[in-house]
Amino acid sequence: MNKSLEILKAIYKPYRYTIKGKTTILETTNGDFIIKPKNKDMNELYNYLTNRGFMNFPKIIDASRDEVNVFEYVEDIKLPKEQKCDDLIELIASLHNKTSYFKEVSSDKFKTIYEDIKSNINYLNSYYNTLYEIGFNENYQSPSNYLFLRNYYKLDASLKYAEKELDEWYSLVTSENKIRVALVHNNLELNHLLDNKLISWDNYIIDTPVIDIVKLYKKEWNNIEFSEILSRYMYKFPLLDYEKKLLFILITLPPESKKSNNEFERCQNVSNLIDYVFKTEELIRPYNTHDEEEK
Repeated sequence: MNKSLEILKAIYKPYRYTIKGKTTILETTNGDFIIKPKNKDMNELYNYLTNRGFMNFPKIIDASRDEVNVFEYVEDIKLPKEQKCDDLIELIASLHNKTSYFKEVSSDKFKTIYEDIKSNINYLNSYYNTLYEIGFNENYQSPSNYLFLRNYYKLDASLKYAEKELDEWYSLVTSENKIRVALVHNNLELNHLLDNKLISWDNYIIDTPVIDIVKLYKKEWNNIEFSEILSRYMYKFPLLDYEKKLLFILITLPPESKKSNNEFERCQNVSNLIDYVFKTEELIRPYNTHDEEEK
């Protein structure tokens, strides 16, 4: 990477360069460029996307080097976050529509998904039960532990819901021999949409499109009103019953509470965790109500 960077600096002759993590920005008199480590063949990806009629990605300037790719620099356009999220979800629905297909799978595929999620649920159950026991056995409860104990019932309910829905999901897919897959960006957040172009494709995979919505929700749940976003996505790209159920299971699983040595920060972290649980329940309630009415 360092050797390639020095060669590219000699070629492009930047008057300024900035290193941000693994990314380097070159500012030159002939334009600005982004240098990123080469994890995957971006030319192969971009050729596929172009063939499918999806063009919302930054251009590759140079992909001939072994270690790095050189991309055009995309300038961000300031938009209200709600409008930017609307644009992002439109692009993701378009990406999934243009790249989705049904892939034959064995029953082991669904069994593996089931067991992985079940394992995660069991881990979270154990993790939060341990925190509950620690807080409950304190002689003088800290504010953060008191807040946690007061709301533990919501965490417990969300994990029980996820476990019940997972069993129902598995019953739905046991007779399936195909699964719908699409090209999944796998790294969605508002900051990865610049001038209507999706950046940071390094983690792309071919898998269930649900992954993109889960990643976006986990990243932005506290920044945007997600109900309209989800509704818009499912109008543009209707989810199958087992996909919708999988989506709700995955977003229901609460994150681990962030650790801190500062009591004020611990209170904030617990508050954010509880907010996540309440907000997620509110998001999926209308869909559950609709399903119950149909039954």
